[in-house]
Amino acid sequence: MSTPGGDEPDDDTPDGELFRAAMRGVRTLAQPAAPPRPPRARPRARFARADRAAVLRESLDAVETEPALAGGEALVFSRPQIQPAVLKRLRRGEYRVQREIDLHGMTVAEGKAELRRFLIQALEDGVHCVRIVHGKGLRSGDRGPVLKMAVSAVLRRTGAVLAFVSARQADGGTGALYVLLEP
Repeated sequence: MSTPGGDEPDDDTPDGELFRAAMRGVRTLAQPAAPPRPPRARPRARFARADRAAVLRESLDAVETEPALAGGEALVFSRPQIQPAVLKRLRRGEYRVQREIDLHGMTVAEGKAELRRFLIQALEDGVHCVRIVHGKGLRSGDRGPVLKMAVSAVLRRTGAVLAFVSARQADGGTGALYVLLEP
């Protein structure tokens, strides 16, 4: 058994003898030990956070003008892993379009928001090919095809977009895109 304080084992047990031998020469501290320090805050990467904020601002702001877009020319984009034959089939409209969205008449902000929702839903549903109608920007005046530029920028920044090309004339020509999504 223990003493009333509960600190030491009984004297007559082997454990008691071992305890006393181990504690020989030990004295109590005059001052209590300092309380443990609170954990330090994790360091934050200022530049990484600033980079993410800049990318977000850039994606929400008006998109820089690409020379090909200013003239109403056809758009072509593909990730490095996409084979040229796949891009050729996409240009010819050989993939079955499973979903379509028409962004005509929307502002850039509305169009981007609708496009993001559309892409998220298409990816959740396992859709492989979609058509996006953005228009040719004929009523945009000197600004050029602003919605076309915004759609192109959003698609290029979306990792699940493998490739996109302007549609065949029968499906909207340079006012629409066929988009290939990750399966």
